[in-house]
Amino acid sequence: MGDKANAHPGAAGRATAADHPASVRNVVLVGHSGSGKTTLVEALALTAGAVNRAGRVEDGGTVSDYDEIEHRQQRSVQLSLVPVEWDGIKVNILDTPGYADFVGELRAGLRAADAALFVVSASDGVDGSTRMVWEECAAVGMPRAIVVTHLEAARADYEEMTRICAEAFGGDDPDAVLPLYLPLHGPQGPDGHAPVTGLIGLLSQKLFDYSTGERKESDPDPERLPLIEEARNRLIEGIISESEDETLMDRYLGGESIDVKTLIDDLERAVARGVFFPVLAAAPAADGARQGLGTVELLELVTRGFPTPLEREAPRVTTVDGKPRELKLCDPDGPLVAEVVKTASDPYVGRVSLVRVFSGTLRPDATVHVSGHGLADRGHEDHDVDERIGALSAPFGKQQRTLTHCIAGDLASVAKLSRAETGDTLSAKDDPLLMEPWQMPDPLLPLAIQAHSKADEDKLSQGLSRLVAEDPTMRLEQNQDTHQVVLWCLGEAHADVALERLRSRYGVQVDVIGHKVSLRETFADKSAGRGRHVKQSGGHGQYAICEIEVEPLPGGSGIEFVDKVVGGAVPRQFIPSVEKGVRAQAARGVAAGHPLVDIRVTLLDGKAHSVDSSDAAFQTAGALALREAAADTKIHLLEPVAEVTVLVGDDYVGAVMSDLSGRRGRVLGTEQTTGARTLVRAEVPEIEIGRYAVDLRSLSHGTARFNRSYARHEPMPPQISERIREQERAAS
Repeated sequence: MGDKANAHPGAAGRATAADHPASVRNVVLVGHSGSGKTTLVEALALTAGAVNRAGRVEDGGTVSDYDEIEHRQQRSVQLSLVPVEWDGIKVNILDTPGYADFVGELRAGLRAADAALFVVSASDGVDGSTRMVWEECAAVGMPRAIVVTHLEAARADYEEMTRICAEAFGGDDPDAVLPLYLPLHGPQGPDGHAPVTGLIGLLSQKLFDYSTGERKESDPDPERLPLIEEARNRLIEGIISESEDETLMDRYLGGESIDVKTLIDDLERAVARGVFFPVLAAAPAADGARQGLGTVELLELVTRGFPTPLEREAPRVTTVDGKPRELKLCDPDGPLVAEVVKTASDPYVGRVSLVRVFSGTLRPDATVHVSGHGLADRGHEDHDVDERIGALSAPFGKQQRTLTHCIAGDLASVAKLSRAETGDTLSAKDDPLLMEPWQMPDPLLPLAIQAHSKADEDKLSQGLSRLVAEDPTMRLEQNQDTHQVVLWCLGEAHADVALERLRSRYGVQVDVIGHKVSLRETFADKSAGRGRHVKQSGGHGQYAICEIEVEPLPGGSGIEFVDKVVGGAVPRQFIPSVEKGVRAQAARGVAAGHPLVDIRVTLLDGKAHSVDSSDAAFQTAGALALREAAADTKIHLLEPVAEVTVLVGDDYVGAVMSDLSGRRGRVLGTEQTTGARTLVRAEVPEIEIGRYAVDLRSLSHGTARFNRSYARHEPMPPQISERIREQERAAS
């Protein structure tokens, strides 16, 4: 980071197992889709010598072609790890998808990393979702830096972009977000655009020329220095203001010249503490070149300025029965505590788990305890088992390099953990522990599916269980009311990837069908019914008559059964039979096939036969009586209503409230929160918000989030109720 010369050639290249946490850096790349994260990863790997000049992994494959779906969709859809070495340091680069649908992969990357590189495009700026992730990192004190890409774009303006970054990320202290380097431009081309060919270090005042494809250091021409003086002074003041040496500012203001080494040391400490956020520039190498512009400077920042795993706070850990357990900071000799941050299925080796070790040392062929958090509400199988792990390896594209061990602070791929799911804890079998889970967004876009054929139906259950095991942001629902299989996803792209993985990985073809909400029926008014079930056909006959009265109850009351029979008209042993028949018919519905709720059924009278009456006969009579009572009154269709909270930027509050009203929603109130955002509370019929996850993203340009929870069922407006009934009649 201190404008240092190239790292020693022998220190760069493919990563092996680290032997001490101090020699590891875990960094996650964050940025919107199209900002250039994956291209930057390839450029860093090329500079570190892990790939050849054609941009391909030395032992085959490319840096980013692990998932064929990514090739077809031309975008990253999953977290990927690229480990490289620089100056004797193992750098685990975690590349995350930029599209909002894959925020679960981003959260996994943040969990596994100790620092973040925010990648912003010089031509596109900073979007709202990137700002929100920055705030999440700030809340936990994660060290961050900013990398400006796409400097070759015609509209690129590095100086303007550094100003935008300071405004977007600096908050109350924009001087904590400052560039370390300024770009150098070559001659203008025919289009008037002058390409960036190098950088000048503001602290060292050295020039770094990348025009030949190799980084060359030199002293700048004297006339250049006055051009960077203002930016240099501002950077020095920004560094000194965050210095732990309180005398440094007084010495600087007193006219003392602070030496560059002191400034660099203070800068590195400020970055590692998460109080100063440098801005750098980067561009991929030209064809045939080895080093992309700014990649050496970035690797220096990561290895010298970002914290080691030893500086990360130990995770909260409990025993499997919930008792707190204290851990030392990243101790390779401590008790084993590791976390599965990603699960994937490989067609050749089966399930592969990407694991971050927080304590202890993970070794091949060891037996470990696998503890899950029991996400049964998302369709995940609860588990708490011992498993023998397979080989450890360092992933790189399609290749897996075998590792002898993985110490605390490092990451590795683990084979043959057949029961482990994303978010699970690995620990010693004789000392099972459980890490506190990380927060994942709720999937709020329903995708109702059915098997395409009988052959697909046989494989569907296993394919779905594997899918949700890999992705904790996906929820599987077997809806008992609508009899639909529903995959809850984060958005349309997330749903598309799920369907593609079912087809390509698990050989399951499914059809997408219309999602149904769980409707209910209830009586509009009091009504009466008589159920008569009398049959005689040789031997014992069937005889049961019952008379009931039905009246509506307040919402949420369920079904209440009252016995008011006098004189033994219905023998005591058959009264439960009548109730059973009534409840069975209510579950089937009386008008449109939806469960009947919120009624009181009173049994008033009936008749029985000493020989032909039976439990079955009175069950049938009870069902018939309820159907007759329903035929003599109006039946309301009840729809589920959700309580919705939307966190949205103040600029979009009006649009969001108007949209909710258009969905028959009732806005209950608003609440001002931090960061110029407002929390909008509303109640909205669930039938109106099936695609709200997609529509809200479009409405707010990706800056809003919402949650929903079931509130109650209430009567549906007559015109909508009739439309639903017509659709159901047509479907049947």
